[in-house]
Formats: sequence, structure tokens, C-alpha cells
Amino acid sequence: MIQNKVYGLIGKHLPHSFSPKYFNNKFDLQGLSHCNYKIFEYQDIAEVKSLKEDEAIAGINVTIPYKKLILPYLDEITDTAYEIGAVNTIKIEEGKWIGYNTDYLGFDDMLVSAIAENPSISRAVILGSGGASQAIQYALEQRKISFLILSRRGVYTYDTISDEVILGSDLIINTTPLGMYPDLDHCAPLNYDLISSRHSCIDLIYNPKKTLFLRKSEQQGAKIYNGLEMLISQAEHSWNIWTNYTTEQESNGRPVSDISTQF
Repeated sequence: MIQNKVYGLIGKHLPHSFSPKYFNNKFDLQGLSHCNYKIFEYQDIAEVKSLKEDEAIAGINVTIPYKKLILPYLDEITDTAYEIGAVNTIKIEEGKWIGYNTDYLGFDDMLVSAIAENPSISRAVILGSGGASQAIQYALEQRKISFLILSRRGVYTYDTISDEVILGSDLIINTTPLGMYPDLDHCAPLNYDLISSRHSCIDLIYNPKKTLFLRKSEQQGAKIYNGLEMLISQAEHSWNIWTNYTTEQESNGRPVSDISTQF
């Protein structure tokens, strides 16, 4: 008898998540009737303890705001996720929760498209400093693209950033939830008059298709990209990890004690 397997998404506010329909469709198409994808909406990350006791759980995705907070609950973590400092994919193997990061792979796939349209990209501004931002930072480092992190409470803040930083950038990436459905009237407090046709602007948000950040940037002539391509790509990488189709050759032997010490 085939044992039922449960996959799912851990997050805080997940009323319109893309993931259940996407993965359940994949299960149906591949005849995996014993697999199911669910939502695990937690107000506190500590609630994940009960999930760890469920032997049917086979794989997990993690979204805002738990990509860093999930780390102490893992048993092992891959080298790449360790370097990034955030996890968005978990594989359960022989009872161990092993953390991966597929966000940077999904973003890199989208970045390739942006570079194809704007080969001059060499300097980026990242809006936000959370777990998603850390994956984007890693992807940019791999591509030798310099970047500056702009946030409300960081070295560079929206109140103190100079015009020269925006004018001197080629790429602006929103990693914050500002503008996500249903809060459609919000965006990062930038001087959008400084954005021009030399800029490429990426929003990791996929709902709505055009956030206020993207609409304002497009009005200034920038090339714009929403997060759907990244979302689908990172989901496919998660699928490959769960089904052992991944071609990544990276160690996943870091124990949870290392994770807790580092983060």
C-alpha cells in the first residue's frame, strides 16, 4: 500500500497562495494520487513543532516571514542555504528536516531574462533586507553584480538615500511585501522621478501582476518584471529536490547546532 505524502507551504498570511493549485496539478498530471499539497498558516513559527511530528510530511516550502525564523527547527542545511542565511524549501528525509534555498535559483533564471534585455546591468539596489533579500544578494554576487541594500532600518534607509544611488543603478529589486494583494496602494518610498529607461525593475510579488512599484517604474520608461517567473522557477527547483531529480551537488551535512550558532 502506497503511503500518503503531504507537502505544504508555511507562512503567516496565505489566503491566495499560488502553491497549492500549482503542486496539486503536478501531482494529478503525474498520477501521484497519494500526494497532496496544503497550506500551513501560522501566526508564530513555534507552531511548526506540531508539523514536525507528522510522519506524512514529505516536503515543505517556506515563505514570508519565516525564511530565517525556520532555521532553528531544521536538522540539516545545505551549504548554499547556509551561505544565504535563509531557507524556502525543506525536504524530509529519514525523519530529518533538511533546508534548501531555491529562491536564488528562481531569481537567477529571471535575472538572465533581464540581462538579455539590458546587458549593461552592473549595479543594483535591493529594497528590503529579509530572507528573500538574502537569496537575491547571493544570486547577484554569483553574477558579479554590485548592490546596495535599502531598507527602513539599515545602513541605507529610504530617508537618507541620495539621488545618486538610484541614478547610478541599473537594476532595482523589490523584495518586500509592499504592494502585495490586497494592499495594492503601497510601494517603497523612492523618488520615482529618478527612474528612467536605463533601469530594469523587478518585483518579487506576483499578485497583482503590476504592483504600484512596477507601475510607477514603467511610467518612467523602465523595463519591468513581476515575480511570477521566479515563483514558477523556484517551485520547479523545489519539486526536483523533493523527487530527487535535482542536479545540484551540494553538501547537506551541516547540523542544526551550526545553524543556531550562525543565525
